[in-house]
Formats: sequence, structure tokens, C-alpha cells
Amino acid sequence: MVIILSLSHYGFLWSQEIVKETFTYKDTLQLDFYSIIEKINPERPLIVIVHGGGFSKGKRDGSKIVKFANYFVAQGYAVASISYHLTRRGTSFGCDCSDDDKVKTFVDVAQNIADAVLFLQNKSNEFEFDIDKTILMGSSAGAEGVLNLVFMKDDYRFSHIPKFPVAGIISLAGAVLDKEYITDSTKVPVMFFHGVKDKLVPYETASHHFCNSDTDGYLILDGSEAMAKRLELLNTSYILAFSTEGGHEWATLGYKYTDLIKCFIEQVIILKLFLQTKIQLKK
Repeated sequence: MVIILSLSHYGFLWSQEIVKETFTYKDTLQLDFYSIIEKINPERPLIVIVHGGGFSKGKRDGSKIVKFANYFVAQGYAVASISYHLTRRGTSFGCDCSDDDKVKTFVDVAQNIADAVLFLQNKSNEFEFDIDKTILMGSSAGAEGVLNLVFMKDDYRFSHIPKFPVAGIISLAGAVLDKEYITDSTKVPVMFFHGVKDKLVPYETASHHFCNSDTDGYLILDGSEAMAKRLELLNTSYILAFSTEGGHEWATLGYKYTDLIKCFIEQVIILKLFLQTKIQLKK
């Protein structure tokens, strides 16, 4: 399917031919691959987007994701947006969901993400992108999947998942199971978006959904602030874009900051410039 797009939404007006193709990457799971159809640079980066939705809902072709993908494709990137098993559909993921079930959910989604990325990287010559410029991007549940996949890979619960090159991460309101697993062998540059008053995914270190310690769902997570501090200790680049009054809405608001994300990718990930900074955002 070839779509002619006028991209004035992002501050400029021009037409570009963009193709979106859908592939089955494992079992019944699919992904959408976005690309221009002419003058492709085979060394272009790939952004892989993992949608949010509490592991119970959400879709890979939501309007914000599609706009984001089209913008970056027009800038010369390849973009993929993936579906994954919604293992919490029809069941709770709150304080009555056991911590073991929550961890299993994180592991299952990390496996799905790995399967999707390996499908793409194994076809990098066909899709024309540089596997060493693979960038993972996730929103909320998707961000948790991405962060745990990359940073927890040395943990026994994730160690069976295949390894592959990841150049950096874009995290929209995400958290990781344990920041101490961010080490010299797992660290990558990260751009974080997060609301300080997020009541679902902690900005600093707190329990998932802020569950009380006497509930089945009590599970400590390290949020964007905690991960940024860890990366700082490891001399690894990051941008922490935060909103002091913001909540979990930054899981989707972050998609609007295309210029900032593009700057991070091109300066920090591709040119490998060192940067550690915080940026205060407003809605």
C-alpha cells in the first residue's frame, strides 16, 4: 500500500511517497514496516515502536504512532511498529495481580519484542537499514518491555531471550525492574519522557501502580529518574525530559517531540556525542 502524505502537521509541507507493509514476524504476531520507496540510504537507522496499553489493549497503528512513523520515514529513517501478546487482556494488572505474574508479563513481552527485532535485522539487506543503528521506542507498557529487554538481559528470568544490537532507547513513561542491572555490558543511551506525578509507572523508585507492600501486586520498579542517575554513574548519555506537574499522559505526549527525539538520535546515537541533561517540559 503506497500512501502520498502531506506532512504539514510537523511544521513543513512537502509530499513524499511512503509505503507501509505488514509482516507476520512470529506465529500470528504482526508488524508494520514504514519506508520511502526511492533513494533509500541502506545505512539509515531503524526505529522499532512498541505501543502501550497496560499489556491488555493498544494497537500498533494508533494515530500518534502513524504520524510519528511517517515523520521519521520522511526524514530518511526506517520505522517498524509491532504488535505483541496482550497477556493481561481480560484480567487485572493492578495491585491484585501477583508480582510473579507481573514479572512474567514483562518477560513475555520482551520475548515478543526480541522476535520482532530479530525478524527485521535478519532481513536488513531487504529492508535496507543498518542493524547497528536499531533504536527501540516504547510507550508505557511498551517502554517497560523495551527497557527490561535491554537492561535486564543478564537477569536469569530474561537470559534466555536472544541478544541483538541495540543502539539506543526512547522511553515514554517507562520503568525497569532493577536499575542495578544497567551495567557496562547492558548500558545504551536513552531519551526519557516522564511526568513526575505519574501514578501508574513511577518517575523515581516506587512500587508498580503504587501498590501497598501488603498486596499481591507489590513490585518495586525503577523509573526514568532512577535510570538516568544510573546512566550518569556509568558515563552513558541520556536526556531526561520531565514535567513536574505531569502524569501518565506523557506516555503519549512524548510522540509530539519529534524534533527533540531526532536531535537525540542524530547527535547522541549516530554521532556518539556525549550528553547528560534534563529538560523540563510543559504540556
